[in-house]
Amino acid sequence: MNKIKKVLIIGGGFAGCATAHELSKLYNLDVTLVEKSSYLGAGVRTFFYGGHPYTFGPRHFLTRNKEVYDYLNKIVPLRSCSEHEFLTYVEQDNQFYHYPLNAVDVEKMPDKEKIKKQLKKKNLKKIYNSKNMEDFWINSIGKILYSKVIDKYNKKMWQVDDNKKIDTFNWSPKGATLKKGKKSAWEGVLSAYPIKHNGYNDFFDILFKKKIKILLNSNIRVSSLDKKIFYINNKKCKFDIVVSTVSPDFLSDYKYGELKFIGRDFHKIVFPTETVFPKNVYFLYYANSEKFTRLVEYKKFTKHKSKTTLIGMEIPSLNGKHYPIPFKSEIKKSHKYIKALPENFFSIGRAGTYRYEVDIDDCIEQALEIRKIIQNNNFSGPFPIKKWWKI
Repeated sequence: MNKIKKVLIIGGGFAGCATAHELSKLYNLDVTLVEKSSYLGAGVRTFFYGGHPYTFGPRHFLTRNKEVYDYLNKIVPLRSCSEHEFLTYVEQDNQFYHYPLNAVDVEKMPDKEKIKKQLKKKNLKKIYNSKNMEDFWINSIGKILYSKVIDKYNKKMWQVDDNKKIDTFNWSPKGATLKKGKKSAWEGVLSAYPIKHNGYNDFFDILFKKKIKILLNSNIRVSSLDKKIFYINNKKCKFDIVVSTVSPDFLSDYKYGELKFIGRDFHKIVFPTETVFPKNVYFLYYANSEKFTRLVEYKKFTKHKSKTTLIGMEIPSLNGKHYPIPFKSEIKKSHKYIKALPENFFSIGRAGTYRYEVDIDDCIEQALEIRKIIQNNNFSGPFPIKKWWKI
């Protein structure tokens, strides 16, 4: 493999930047990264408001893969935040409970005896034969708990009027049973956040020091997908290998229909106190009729010192493409797009694989695999990790 191959990376979020890091290690590649915004990092980039560092949505690093943790830690030194706790507010009880719900919380509920009776009726066969999110949760925890913590939250999270429309739910970390004691659904997961106040920014910005052509504020359109010909800022360019991190429907001019996404409206609020949330509580979730889904206190992650504190509020909307919709019909549609991609073409990241559960660690894993495939000249279609294609 002595011939210099031209590689295009579409998108400068975590998946695109991780791939750029890896491919910059191979001497026989000419790598171009195209990003439509004025910076690298997308929603994981750290900005500052009143001196407070923040990202668009809380982006702490979670993984069970020690190799991936060590990989990121070498570039962006990390600190543990394994002490983090999440709470959810249930308006009808005027009470905060653990998120995900814990068996200890049931004992605090005014209708605990009715809830316990419903929990005893749990049927594992019914749970795993559930056809939609509503049936799954009612079969798992009963109608009362479902009504309190699941129903309204997921309706506003996914902008649906009926949770039966959500027919995939294996991405949920909450499981079919309540945790006991203070055990978390993320038990055994490495949880961390960058030590430096600029967060993950060094991971993105050191790419400018590598042998990579980075084009910011740039637009791209497809001329020929099979031939890998694109117009970048109206200039015609041909490539040998393409790594795309954008929604795959864009690449094929939406020929099977546009894939659905949920966006976010994000609001920053500064309070005149050093902290607002209780000790070790990083997130507050809201399972009621309020428009927002959760609040985050950024100090808990960043360890920023200030007499004020920054709270981020997230409101689900159609503004942006942040979360793929967990509908089987949409996932199957995304498969059609991905399978239609030519050889030497990779579609990765949350948008590129159209998988809600893809996070920072998965982006790194995908980038590591792509480097191995290209290094070994072992191509086998659009993207060979079949686990990302499972429904």
